[in-house]
Amino acid sequence: MLLRGLLASLLPLLLITPSLPAPLDHPEPQKNDVPSSPPESPDTGLYYHRYLQEVIQVLETDGHFREKLQAANAEDIKSGKLSRELDFVSHHIRTKLDELKRQEVSRLRMLLKAKMDAAQEPEVQVDHLSLLKQFEHLDPQNQHTFEARDLELLIQTATRDLAQYDAAHHEEFKRYEMLKEHERRRYLDSLGEEQRLAEEKRLEEQKKRHRQHPRLNVPGSQAQLKEVWEETDGLDPTEFNPKTFFRLHDTNSDGVLDEQELEALFTKELEKVYDPKNEDDDMREMEEERLRMREHVMKTVDTNQDRLVTLEEFLLATQRKEFEEAALKGWEAVLHMEKRKQQPSPDPPAPGPDGQLLFQPHAETGAQAEPAVEKEGPPQVPNSPVPDSPQK
Repeated sequence: MLLRGLLASLLPLLLITPSLPAPLDHPEPQKNDVPSSPPESPDTGLYYHRYLQEVIQVLETDGHFREKLQAANAEDIKSGKLSRELDFVSHHIRTKLDELKRQEVSRLRMLLKAKMDAAQEPEVQVDHLSLLKQFEHLDPQNQHTFEARDLELLIQTATRDLAQYDAAHHEEFKRYEMLKEHERRRYLDSLGEEQRLAEEKRLEEQKKRHRQHPRLNVPGSQAQLKEVWEETDGLDPTEFNPKTFFRLHDTNSDGVLDEQELEALFTKELEKVYDPKNEDDDMREMEEERLRMREHVMKTVDTNQDRLVTLEEFLLATQRKEFEEAALKGWEAVLHMEKRKQQPSPDPPAPGPDGQLLFQPHAETGAQAEPAVEKEGPPQVPNSPVPDSPQK
């Protein structure tokens, strides 16, 4: 596939839209079908998406660059070492890249002009070179030729921006949930007492129906993968083979499971809870759940954190004891534990004037709190505070 071979260890998100499920069914083409052109990659949401895609398409056509990429590791790509190979690509490739950069600079200038025209008088002179510096995906000092520095900046900027996608998605979902709750309360407040009670009862029954679903398997666990093996792939569960499973679901045969291919594996689990035809089920909640499932698998399987799962990583994960033991917990329990780990730990007690630890009495409620009953035995000394773990 287009970008899989080029930036396999750096920019897999360019080929996926994490919020959209990928179907597992791939109908066989008819013999008389005319071969169609490769589908365009889903929009990443980056404001320089088209420029990034076109640069990658052009670079993929150069045999030398493609060969160097296959031998490079993720660090070579991220550090800019691979960018220096741009000096050895063919002349016509460089010419195409130069033209793409000039088109991108021209596009950015038009955007800046439109923005400035809307904010001030048209007669005011604008320093476009200074304004172009706010765009980090290209070198504004050289606006006519595509150099190694441009490729380095493009890779670094896209890597950073795409890595922030999941966090932005979670924040957007939180805002959506808050807005939905606000609308629900405002609607209930607009009703009369009798109507409000009836509506609250209906909503509570709706939530209860939604919670009544089969137990969800932990994503990436043996139970979850075997269920896909049996119900989706139509194979004998007693003959489950991780290597065969991997190759079956590496749908583009590039030797890795990208995030889109992983998310397709969770469709069967999500169907236990969410039905698009059921008004009780919120499809945005389903996609948030799909994202959490994918993050969980990536965190436990993707050992080098390149957002791709190789066959070696996959087989290693299936050999861990957690692969089988996860079935005993269930997804809701695992998700609950992960949420608790993310909660900030309480602040340690403040030291006294001489550095000694002070007891922190519980907050009193009411006018007068009941005195604590002392128990016999040695006094309880608070545990020493443990420093927070460093952020990864």
